[in-house]
Amino acid sequence: MLENFSLYDSVSMRKPHACGTNEWTIIRVGADIKIKCNACGRIVMMDRADFIKRGKRLIKKAEDK
Repeated sequence: MLENFSLYDSVSMRKPHACGTNEWTIIRVGADIKIKCNACGRIVMMDRADFIKRGKRLIKKAEDK
């Protein structure tokens, strides 16, 4: 389960996307989470509870800006 995440972190989701990858980048954080597929660029929005439940692990933290 994902709990400590922030904007532009790369995450792995439990189920793969239709394009075959399960690596995503977080592009919006709030009551809803918006993620972008790293392979095909598809954008998906889900509420925070679903994101935490469906997330597998944090791949890479975003670089501090």
